[in-house]
Amino acid sequence: MRLPDQPPNFDAVLGRTMEAGALRLSHVLAASRSAATEPYLHWDDLRHREPPSDLSLQEWWLATKWARRAQMRELPLDDASGRLFQYSLPDAILRLLHVVDQRASGEIVLSEAVTDPGARRRYLVDSLMEEAIASSQIEGAATTRKVAKEMLRTGRRPRDISETMILNNYRAIMRIGELKEEPLTSQAVLELHRILTDGTLDDPSAAGRLQRPDEERVTVVDPSDDTVLHVPPPAEQLPSRLERLCRFANGEPDEPFVHPVVRAIVVHLWLACDHPFEDGNGRTARALFYWVMAAQGYWLTEYLSISRLLYTARSRYRRSFLLTESDDLDATYFLSLQLEIIVRAIDEMHAHLRTQMDELRQTEELLRRSDLNHRQLAVVGYALRHPDADFTYQSHARSHRVVRQSARNDLTGLAEKGFLESYRVGRVVHFRPAMDLPGITAESSSGASRRPFTSQRR
Repeated sequence: MRLPDQPPNFDAVLGRTMEAGALRLSHVLAASRSAATEPYLHWDDLRHREPPSDLSLQEWWLATKWARRAQMRELPLDDASGRLFQYSLPDAILRLLHVVDQRASGEIVLSEAVTDPGARRRYLVDSLMEEAIASSQIEGAATTRKVAKEMLRTGRRPRDISETMILNNYRAIMRIGELKEEPLTSQAVLELHRILTDGTLDDPSAAGRLQRPDEERVTVVDPSDDTVLHVPPPAEQLPSRLERLCRFANGEPDEPFVHPVVRAIVVHLWLACDHPFEDGNGRTARALFYWVMAAQGYWLTEYLSISRLLYTARSRYRRSFLLTESDDLDATYFLSLQLEIIVRAIDEMHAHLRTQMDELRQTEELLRRSDLNHRQLAVVGYALRHPDADFTYQSHARSHRVVRQSARNDLTGLAEKGFLESYRVGRVVHFRPAMDLPGITAESSSGASRRPFTSQRR
């Protein structure tokens, strides 16, 4: 990835403008009023645009930075040289924060799609799997979503490191669900890293511990040409920096005020910039974001797969770190992308659940005389859309978070009614959609009965 073009030195441009006279300086700084409302562009992007009339590109950058500096807030996060990161809250970011506050926390008004227990449970399991898969894919896990979901649903052992990464991610997310009410501690972060990297590191002893001073420090490089993109702080600083990260994540100190969502995003940025582990830093950083969001009451975040959208925008995701570091440690670039992704994930979740509920209502209407429970209706609805679907007691239990006996009753009940066909692979009983499932559901809606059978097709 190309390093962004370094912005002009603010003091140097200011000095040259002052030399041009007070009138010129006044004219340039007057342009800062409009610059404060413009898109939050880095110099690397702004330099390709046409500046306002009678301003040079460097004068436009001076006006832009002047407006931003007036709004800057410092963070307790610093770089290896001790410079503090900072951020601002332009209108675009305030609007996004307002949307997240409205739609992801507290006693918010929810659609039927989110209040229906069955729909919520199915979507939660699916989103946890999507997050585990995508967070691993960002770090290079090479497998398809279909194969990865099959592994997670059936509980089979991972076949390679990529699948191990995904299974570890899933286990870590489940662990966060257990710990989200507790304060974040250094030991908890190390436990999370141990879960995420178990069985995937060249040095197994590196799982769950910070890099040591006697080890070669891990840097961030571009794999295409070995360009060094980021040099993290020395290993000697890591224990104290992790303690500070945890205090910040827990809201200590609470002055100056930092918006809770900004706090969670900064924790993500902090861990990624410190890069304290041999490997698994990105996965741990994204997991901590979920933890902090959940701890601060943004419960809907549990239903979102942020990493799935970050994976599709991974070039922008990686570039947002570089933009922040190259422009006076301005974290606004990183905040902007993360908030955009969160809002998109919320929008997609509601749209997906509305579609699911519409399909479920249609199926329920079609099968209103079949006396199926909501899990069985979900299976039939899924089978109608996916004729090659395959179900087992274990995959059904995992998908709906029920015990094995309930899963067994659901699937055997559907087979007895003719909606599914059962067959064996070794000692495991599998179920697939009946060959004429649309016709069977139509018959069921009219009250006709079906004779149970076991398929012989292969």
